[in-house]
Amino acid sequence: MAAWQHGGVTTTNGGHPRAATAEDGLKLLCLWAMLFDECDSAAHEPWRTHAREWFGRFVDDASSARFPVIETDGEIVATAIGTLEIGVPNPQCPKGRTVRLANVITLPEHRGHGYGTTLVLDVINWAKVIDADRVDLSSTPEGQRIYEKAGFAMTSAPRMKLVL
Repeated sequence: MAAWQHGGVTTTNGGHPRAATAEDGLKLLCLWAMLFDECDSAAHEPWRTHAREWFGRFVDDASSARFPVIETDGEIVATAIGTLEIGVPNPQCPKGRTVRLANVITLPEHRGHGYGTTLVLDVINWAKVIDADRVDLSSTPEGQRIYEKAGFAMTSAPRMKLVL
């Protein structure tokens, strides 16, 4: 069994981490759809078109976005996204530079090999390289353990949204 060490975490089962490329766009789109239980829905839904265009704009912009993937036997089995958000500097974010960690997903049959943790640590390391103040995320109950192990803590500020 092959192993790969990243930030104190070992991935097993032959998973090879790498940065996504433009050629990975369609596969990543399918993985992102799984997060919303939309893998079998129409491939031409508006969000998919926008996501494909967005990915194409940012995949090669290492100063604004990070797209780590885990590949096994030539197939992408896990991914995450880190995006830089620029805001008003404040006491909790002195430079106004926050990385948003999102869309962390591992195919169900490949879970339990440390891939999610590897991807989270990859985005955290990228955030440090680009001089971000912090990394924010929203978590499902299933993912919360991975994030807590990586040092994330619950905040008192509730997250709210307005869909336009």
